[in-house]
Amino acid sequence: MENGYQPELWHDLYVMLGTSAAALIGLLFIVTSLHLDEIMNNPVYRNRGRNMTLHLLALLVQAIFILTPQPMAVLGAELIAVNLLWLWMPLSFTYQAVVKNPALGKIGGFSVYRALAFVMGYLFGIAGGAALIAGSNWGLYLVTATYVIFLVSVVLNARGMMLGLGQTGKTKKAE
Repeated sequence: MENGYQPELWHDLYVMLGTSAAALIGLLFIVTSLHLDEIMNNPVYRNRGRNMTLHLLALLVQAIFILTPQPMAVLGAELIAVNLLWLWMPLSFTYQAVVKNPALGKIGGFSVYRALAFVMGYLFGIAGGAALIAGSNWGLYLVTATYVIFLVSVVLNARGMMLGLGQTGKTKKAE
């Protein structure tokens, strides 16, 4: 069976994906610092900003692991650990918004679809890591699907946040 973890074939893709995640983290820091008062005074924006940064950080850590020369089984274990560690975030927020404090979820614009996308992304990462441990040649394809899910979700979430911040700024100027 062909080994799917051939670093030379995945190197350029993960350099690009890791760089994209790092650049988006930097942009989030810049936007957050420019609108610090609005974000700190709004728990929805504050939580979204934190969560987006942590999701991108998970992607960056995964790119580091994938680009580090190591046995495929070790890489698989690292990917499982990272995805299990970060899976708590969407699960915890969903629990808070649905079970513990549903009113906060309504105010915060909680979306079951957004939560499912993030949970599904982490589950793909876990499955990809397990496939790498098993020596399967499709494990990194699942991890790459995780990247696509997260990058698209974070960009759309950031766009919605920035549009909301823009509306807040127009309201303040009108007053």
